[in-house]
Amino acid sequence: MRIALFITCVNDLAYPQTGIAVTRILRRLGHTVEFPAAQTCCGQLHANTGYRNDAVPLVRGFADTFDGYDAVVVPSGSCTAMIREQYPRLHPAAASVAGRTYELSELLVDVLGVTDVGAAFAQTVTYHPTCHGLRMLRLGDKPLTLLRHVRQIRLVELDDATECCGFGGTFAVKNEAVSTAMLADKCARVRETGAAVLAAADNSCLAHIGGGLDRARSGVRAMHYAEILAMTGDDA
Repeated sequence: MRIALFITCVNDLAYPQTGIAVTRILRRLGHTVEFPAAQTCCGQLHANTGYRNDAVPLVRGFADTFDGYDAVVVPSGSCTAMIREQYPRLHPAAASVAGRTYELSELLVDVLGVTDVGAAFAQTVTYHPTCHGLRMLRLGDKPLTLLRHVRQIRLVELDDATECCGFGGTFAVKNEAVSTAMLADKCARVRETGAAVLAAADNSCLAHIGGGLDRARSGVRAMHYAEILAMTGDDA
């Protein structure tokens, strides 16, 4: 299977370790991961703020760049949702590649049939299911299933887990007061778990929650769940 990694803008610019983790996981499972250098933004920012026509060239570019791959893996629920849900409407020719694009847990569990990736992580972890993964991709418990198979991990339940963290892209900018209140609620729930690590499938949400946790000096570390799955114990 030819697998390509779509790193996404946020990860490429601020969290490159997440893309490295995805590659490490898949290589451990015996797969080769390619990184097409021509990839750019998926166009989500443009489409979600009303500039749909400006998103179309980016959609075309994605379709051309990832044409020919059996699967495209994306360490982001929101970008995966953009590709799968909006691409076919914005540019019908992109429907084929959109149908072969998967969030990491979908690729591992549904396509490759893997739930144990050989990880070990001796920390207490709680998991926040981000909105796009929960409501658009309907990931269900796939990320949690993968985390449950991590050796030495202690998973603790997050109360009100399905409540939005308040980020929502430009929502956090346009509705600062509401976003801040939602963030305070989410940070309080995270701190109540006693977890050392907060995991999620989107680094954009983790940046928002992690910032709130840092400002409160909570000591809780925000990590993309792919980075946990990439751990083998010696590097935890």
